[in-house]
Order: sequence, then C-alpha cells, then structure tokens
Amino acid sequence: MDTSLFSSRIVNFLSWISGQRLSQRDITPQVIFLALLIVLLRDIACADGVVTEEEMQRWQTILKRFVSREIKQLTQLISLGMKQHQISVHSPEFLMLTHPLSHSEKLLLISLSYEMSTADGEMDSREKNYLEIVGKQLGIKSQHLAVLEAGFTHQVNVEPDALNEVHFLLDPARFQSAYPVFIQAANGILATLPGRLEQETTEQHTTQSYWKLKKYQEYRKQLANYCYQISQLIQDCKNHGILPHTLIGNIAEVSQKIKSQRFRLAVVGEFSKGKSTLLNALLGEEIQPVRAIPCSGTVTVIKYGTERRVTCRYKDGRTEEIPFDQYKLKATISKDAALEHRSDELAQSDIEEIIFENPELVLCKNGVEIVDSPGLNEHPDRTSITYKLLQDTDAVIFLTAAMSVLTEKEKELIQDMRYKLNNGSLDEPAENLFLLVNFMDMLDNEKDLHEVKTRVENFVKNDNLLINTGKSRVHYISAKLALKAIQNKYEDEYLKRFQFFTQSLENFLVLERGKVKIRHSIKEVNSLITKVLNWLAQSKDVLDGNIQLSKAAKFEIFEKIGAVSGREVKMRILGDSQKEQVAFEVYNSWQKWYGELPDTIVKKSINWSSQNSRVFEQKKILKEYRDQFIQELKAELNTWQQSNFDIIIKPYIEIFDSEISQQINALNTELELIDKRLNTNFSDYISHNITEVDTTLFFGTLGRWSVNLLGSMLLASTGLILFVPLFIGSINKFTGWVDGQQDTGIKQKIIESGLAKFAESQDKIKEQINQYISSIFESKIKSFSAVIAEAIALYENLLEQQEKAHNETLEQREAEKMWIYQKRQELEQVQKGLEVILNKCTIV
Repeated sequence: MDTSLFSSRIVNFLSWISGQRLSQRDITPQVIFLALLIVLLRDIACADGVVTEEEMQRWQTILKRFVSREIKQLTQLISLGMKQHQISVHSPEFLMLTHPLSHSEKLLLISLSYEMSTADGEMDSREKNYLEIVGKQLGIKSQHLAVLEAGFTHQVNVEPDALNEVHFLLDPARFQSAYPVFIQAANGILATLPGRLEQETTEQHTTQSYWKLKKYQEYRKQLANYCYQISQLIQDCKNHGILPHTLIGNIAEVSQKIKSQRFRLAVVGEFSKGKSTLLNALLGEEIQPVRAIPCSGTVTVIKYGTERRVTCRYKDGRTEEIPFDQYKLKATISKDAALEHRSDELAQSDIEEIIFENPELVLCKNGVEIVDSPGLNEHPDRTSITYKLLQDTDAVIFLTAAMSVLTEKEKELIQDMRYKLNNGSLDEPAENLFLLVNFMDMLDNEKDLHEVKTRVENFVKNDNLLINTGKSRVHYISAKLALKAIQNKYEDEYLKRFQFFTQSLENFLVLERGKVKIRHSIKEVNSLITKVLNWLAQSKDVLDGNIQLSKAAKFEIFEKIGAVSGREVKMRILGDSQKEQVAFEVYNSWQKWYGELPDTIVKKSINWSSQNSRVFEQKKILKEYRDQFIQELKAELNTWQQSNFDIIIKPYIEIFDSEISQQINALNTELELIDKRLNTNFSDYISHNITEVDTTLFFGTLGRWSVNLLGSMLLASTGLILFVPLFIGSINKFTGWVDGQQDTGIKQKIIESGLAKFAESQDKIKEQINQYISSIFESKIKSFSAVIAEAIALYENLLEQQEKAHNETLEQREAEKMWIYQKRQELEQVQKGLEVILNKCTIV
C-alpha cells in the first residue's frame, strides 16, 4: 500500500465517519483496508435482499482477522459511521480509499468478498453480478474474478494462465511489508483456490531438469502449508481468548520466511569475461544482451513470474513496468559511453535495479533468483553495488577469462569477496564461491590449457585457500559453445563441462544451503508449536481451577505490567545516550585521523614505483600512481575502521548488551517467582535473542564507499586527462627525469588532487557513520522491545483467561477443555508431518 497517497482528504473523511479527531499517524494500511472491507462485505451481504445468520457470522469472522486490539474501538466507530451515512462501493469516498491499494491488495479485498458471498453455501446470481461490477471498478481482470468464483464454488475447470496469475498476485511475499494479517488472509485465499497448474513451457532449449531443486521446493511448500495450519489454529485460539496475540505475529514471521525462501545466485566479474553469455546458457535462451565492450548498465534480477514482464525500480523509490522489448535497452550501457569510457555518464543512471520475470526459465521456476551485476571494473559505483549484493546471496559465480586468467585486479576482488562472504573471516575458504574460467575454446594447445589450470590451482591453493577446490568449486567452460549446443540440441565436450558445473551448483544449493534452511525453519516451527502446546495445557489448568488468581495476585500482575513497560523505556533512553556518545567519539577519531592522513600518504608514496618509460608512457605512470594512491588510502581506512570498532564501538556495545542481559535476567526472575506461586510457566516463553552486530557493515561499506568516491574522479580516462596538462607539458621538456624530482612532483599532485576530492565526502562519511551506529542500537532496542511485548501479552492473557473461566458454567468449561484437546491433537499431527519432511529432506 502506498502510504504517500494517504491524503488529508482520507484523514478528514475517516475522522468525520468515525466521529474522532484522527491524525495522519492514525491512518494505517490496516485501517484503510478495514474501512473498505466493512463497506464491501455489508454490500455483498445485502446484494440478494436477505442477510442470513451464516452471512452475519462470516462477516464477523472475516473482519476479526484484521482487527487488532489497538484499533478495535476505531473499527467499530467506522463501521457504525459507514452504515449511518450509507457509504457504499459506488460512493466517491469508497473509490478515494482504494487509491493507495496495490493491485494485489485490491485482489485480496475482492477475494474476501467472494468468501463472504458463499457463506450460506452458494453464490446467488445477484451477488455474482454485483461482484463483477465491483471487480471492474477496482480494475480486476474478469479472468481473475472467474478464478475466485471457481475457488469458492468448488469448480474444477479454470483457465490455467489466469489461475497462475492469481496465485502470483496473492503470493504472501507481495504483502511482506504490510501487517501479518494481510499475509494470513492471502494464505487463506490461496488455500481455497485450486493449486497452481504447471504450464507447458518452452524447455526445449535446456537439458537440465534440476530435479533436486524441484524436490526441495516441494518440501518447502509442504512446510509452508503446515505453517498456514498452525496460523489458523493460533488465530482460533486467540479468538477463544486462550493464546496471547504475540503468537500470531510469531507464526506470521516464520511463515513469511519460509514462503519467501529462494536461492539467490550472483554472477560477478570484470567486464568482457562472458557474464551475460554465461547467464544465457544457465537460462537456456538469449535473454541478457551480449557484446565485447562493457555492457551491463545496472543490476538485473532474473526470477520466476507467471508472465513475462520487466519492472524498473528507481533510486527515488518509483517502480515502472516497461515493455519487454525495452529490456535490453534499459539494461545496457550506451555503446558510445562504453567506447569512450565516459564514467560520469555511467554513474548517472537513476535505475536501482531491473527485475525480469519469466515463467519459462527452468532454473528460476525451481526457486533460484539470478542477479547479473555490472562489471566490477566498469565504474567504482558499480563495484560498491556488487559488494552490496553479496550480503544476501547463497552462491556467487566469479567469472574470469582463460586468455587473461586471474589478473592482479581479479585476485584482489576474489580476496575481497571471500572476506565479505565469510563475514569478515580470513581463516577459511568461501564455501559458496564458484570460480569459472571462461573461453576455454580460445586456447590453442595443451600447453596453454595446462598453464591456465596450473595458474588457477596455484592461486586457489596457495593464497590462504580462497576457494574450496575439494567440492567442485572451480570449472573450466566455454559459455558461448555451451549455449550454442543447448540451442541446437546437440551434446559435445563443452556442454558436458557446463552440465557438470550446473550439477555442482545444484548440489551445493540443495545439499549444503537448502538442508540448513529447511532444518532451521522446522526448528523454529517446532519451537512455536511447543509454546502453543504448553500454553494450551496451562489454559486447561485454569479451567480445572489449578491456577487461580486472588485479588492480590491480580494487583501484582497489573503492577508487573507497569514495571515491565518501564524497563523498555529505560533501555531506550540508555540506547539513545550510548549511540550519541559513540557517534561523537568515532567522529572525533575520524577528524584526528583525517588531519594526519596527508603526511601518512606522502611518506608511503616514497615507495611508489613504475616500470614504464618516463618519456613515452606518462599516462600509464599516472594510472599506476593513481592506483597505488587508492590502495594506500584503502589500507589506511581499513586500519582506522578496525581500530575504532575495537577501541570505541565494541566496548559500548558490550556495556549495552550487558545491561539488556541484566534486564532480561531480572524479568525472568520475576516471572519464575510468579510461576512458583501460580503454577504457571511464563519464564519458558520469553525469547532471549538479541540482534548481533554485523561488523562487515562497518568494515566494508564505509571504506569501499570512500575509495569508490575517490575513484569516480581518478579512475576514468576523463579523470586522467585532468592531470595530463599539469604534468606532461613540463615532462616533455626533459629527455629523462632528474633525480626523481619530476616523479616526486607527479606523486604530490596526485595526492593533493585525490585528497581534495576525498575532502568533499566528509558530510557523507559522517552520515554513514551515524547511520551504522544508530542501526546497531536500534536493532538491539527493537529485539528487547519484542521481549517486553511478549511478557506483557503473557500477563494480560492470563488475566483474560481467569476472568473468562470465572464467568463460564461447568458445561461451558468442559466444552472448552474438549476444544483444547482437539487443538492439541491437531498440533501433534503437524509435528509428525514436520518430522516426515525433515527425514525426507536429508535423503534428497
């Protein structure tokens, strides 16, 4: 939902309709959606002229899914106001409220209306016609409405394309930025619809079946279905007043993780090494543009979709769907810019990334997203983007060319990637890094082949075990000939080599990455089930009278709720104070370091050297000195960052973590005392997981960003031209360099110019430092707040259960205990199903 479209008109209308003085912050996506849902469900119920008891019950059931405690009263007032002022789906106010909704949210809205229309077992023709009118008003395709009708009236025949599109639009991943109730509602609708149909795709180009990936996706979907069952059960228990509301958010979070699980594969390397051709071979068709000069102009994400479409995400937050035939134009650098090395033009693109969706790519259909990164040496901004991509990848393919295998720049890039992929560790090889040597068909003889392989093997074995060669991480291929064999349906040596690589990649994703993900997800789900089972047992104890609260105990609990809230306030105040002090000390350290930097670089420049001719190769000399200057600056930045993290940031984090630990221990002590007095087990429910600090954010991002900024002025040929008039004119007067004086002058000019450009980054650097430090403490405070919310919910729910049990008759309590018993059985069946998935997953 686009919250920027929450206009003052919407605020004023909802204030008027509810009789409350509302502000912009009171209008959440949940409130907007509920206001629309109230009107739509009422109109559907009245469409046939008769509102049945079943429809009233369904109406209330649907609304309850979206009504949280915080907005319960506001929802009641909105419902009353909509009825009194006769707001209908044809009212201009209704249309105004639909403006911020995404297409998926509109489809979810009308899906719930279809659910409402079949509350009494059938859909009246008047209700059907009414829904078609509303659907047209909302911009929903008639084919999609037909799918919804088929799902809720249990029809078998549906249009495959339309069914898959509805599944795609209601995919819970599309609601991940919204409230958990949206995700649960989408899951509920999808469970009612027929399953997604496997379309016949043009797989004639590819010879890979990826059966292991396909099997893994089946297990993941089964796990997601179990999460949906648990979610429904928790919702039922919450509606019965048995479970605390926090458990709904817990299962929604776990469910969303499982549903959004995919393998992310990044392809990186310098330009002209065949990245685009490799991607086309992986995908089985020519999708990525290919040429010998720099080509990729932006990050491209290639993924599965129910239809071919291309979406541009811009740096200002906008999204735009573009015609398919414009994809290659948008995804590439202009030929003139690439030929003329116009680096400034390369940096001016306003596109953040391009998302390419296609239903016919076998690898993507089986849960793999492929990221095509810009060439690492096209422009420094491109390099920083590529490093950012490494934060969320399951496997990385680094491509080098056989004719110039593993240049010094490539070796450095691989070292940096291993550091990033291993979260800052330099002691182990990167398990998820694949090295592909491309253009093997260009080598003329066995000697060349042997030398290339020897050079690669020496590098990966001798340089601190960069890549795990024992697990098929190094491959020698020709992407061009492999693609040709795939397209022309024949098998040769190059296709076999390529297939060996894809099988190695598949084995890694499923057997090393996939199993870990499944096991972790099952562990999370089982942990949540255990919580629910314990709570159900405790609820039964309340009904049996084994847990009784005296007035004094109730008063104590109310006091505890206040005390617990106070702990959160205390930690937030401490966190704000700590992060301000850390930022102050770090920035002072930066200023001191920056003041000493010129002298430090000048001293180190004494050792800069070049083997090129001072007379005929001045530009090469300038480039070499420029590169050495950047390396010196990068080394100094890394030293400063390491020192500041260890000396300034880390001690403050340890102090804050210690305080959080003390607060949680004190809270647990209080809970344990209550457990002993009341025969409860509150202390078993409190989570102790506080967010750990990702040091690579500090060590990697700031340093690379600073160096890349500097490179934007020095790296391109246009930047070098700035220096040439300063030096070449005087150099040409000499036949040689006297006592290195001209050499020293050039070094000094490079240092002065580079540091002058670097000085322009001071405000940006301060902003980056503050953002990083703030993120550390905010993430920890957020984790602690979740613990506090959990504790408060436990107290409140116990009070509600006690009150409810006190007001029920003996027969009602017995019925409630039977209901609890049934829910326990359902959960135990789910546990057995999870065990089956776990066992099967280990033998894929």
